[in-house]
Amino acid sequence: MPPYLIGIDIGSYESKGVLSDTQGTVLATSAIKHELQFLKPGFVEQDVEKVWWGEFVALVRILMEQAKVRPADVASVGLSGIYSMVPVDAAANPLRSGGIMYGVDTRSVAEIDELIGKLGAEQIFKRTGNGLSAQSMGPKILWVQRNEPDVFRKAHSFLPCANFIAARLTGNFFIDHLTAGFFGPLYEPSRLAWAPDLCYGIVDPRNLPEPRWATELAGRVTAEAAGRTGLAEGTAVTIGTCDVAGESMSIGVRSPGDMMLMYGSTAWITLLSDAPMMDEHLFSTPYIFPGTYCLHGGMATSGSLTRWFRDNIGADLVAEEKNGSGEAYSVLTEAASKVAPGSDGIVVLPYFSGERSPLNDPDARGMIFGLDIGHGRGHLYRAALEGVGYSINHSLQVMAKAGAKAKVMTSVGGGTKNPVWLQAVSDITNVPQRVPAMTMGASYGNCFIAGYAAGLIKDAAAISDWVDIRKTVNPDARNFPVYERRMGTYLELYRRTADLMHATSREQREAH
Repeated sequence: MPPYLIGIDIGSYESKGVLSDTQGTVLATSAIKHELQFLKPGFVEQDVEKVWWGEFVALVRILMEQAKVRPADVASVGLSGIYSMVPVDAAANPLRSGGIMYGVDTRSVAEIDELIGKLGAEQIFKRTGNGLSAQSMGPKILWVQRNEPDVFRKAHSFLPCANFIAARLTGNFFIDHLTAGFFGPLYEPSRLAWAPDLCYGIVDPRNLPEPRWATELAGRVTAEAAGRTGLAEGTAVTIGTCDVAGESMSIGVRSPGDMMLMYGSTAWITLLSDAPMMDEHLFSTPYIFPGTYCLHGGMATSGSLTRWFRDNIGADLVAEEKNGSGEAYSVLTEAASKVAPGSDGIVVLPYFSGERSPLNDPDARGMIFGLDIGHGRGHLYRAALEGVGYSINHSLQVMAKAGAKAKVMTSVGGGTKNPVWLQAVSDITNVPQRVPAMTMGASYGNCFIAGYAAGLIKDAAAISDWVDIRKTVNPDARNFPVYERRMGTYLELYRRTADLMHATSREQREAH
């Protein structure tokens, strides 16, 4: 039997797995849905044992059974997951039930302000390549220290989702350089290491996982982990990385100049370069190969906004779908397709979970502007899709000022199934989007990383043979004028209402 590869990705609302051979041929796929835990305003977590570990184990067993592959024939496992953090003991057991999430979790606002006052915004940016925001994990570790002292005192390490799974499988505690780059202000990319002076008062660097490249191995499956997962003892396991890296590899993003747009629960942009690029409104990290770097733009809501819309404004469609009627998203998309670009004047600010780049404002709040009595559900849904497009375009505008102008994007994620959304984003940004035929996403890219890290795939360029571009969505020049006007309104709405948003956010926090 040839060697096989397994790729697993733990996402916001779904865990996905792929089993392939070393040529990229897919033998099995599976997915398990789950939920984020919105505990109270600003507090967002995910169940570590049930979702991170439990769904990893379930997917491994399902994939091997589906493909009729023996554990001994699986040579390597690649991992990625939602950007997150959980304190663990020396046996990689979680010390709290919930992993603390990325920028949608805004519990550490006070800690962010404190660290900026202590270290200085200029020093933080110059040394880490990023400002501090709700995306930064250092302030969240400080929050644990302040609010859960017993957990903090017992913590052997603080691990993101994928690196937690790798530690459980191998007994080794690592973090990939890309993910470490988001652990501001703790990590210094120029040294590819934790910075002891920046860690001071937050966490001892010895209680942080060792940074390595995502294309390296964390180790091999232990006998105990083999018994718990069904994998063979000795199976290779990658370091683990953020979902953005697995997604990027799944569509062949590996060289400077390549760019990815990911439609997930949040929208994410990654542009590769051969040298660090920095902008205080964006995120800068190493990539997964030595000598490669990224400039990232991350929106706080995307698919989570369309999901909110479906579950609340389209609740009747969800009920009808359960009774055998059309899929709710498809019905909403059909209604949106009948509305003219620009949604007849409606502009949505998609800040339903604050906003990450380029605002870096956890206290931003969502808005539906321009309603009149003639608008219907189709207008609202189209405006929500366009609102995410304006947010993406805002980051692209900032990237262009930093010297990184997009020429073409390769797009992945659930949003690529929505033709109205794809066309609107290309029209708003005036940038073509390439859409691969296979959009299984990060789990597919993790298969490639697994093979490469284990030495079964010798050249990273081989990813080009794994990717088949299905179509290109070109901007429609006829729609640019109306979107240019709406983009101006979008930007001005935030400028004029930010103080009101912040006051509302403070009230919401105080009420809970």
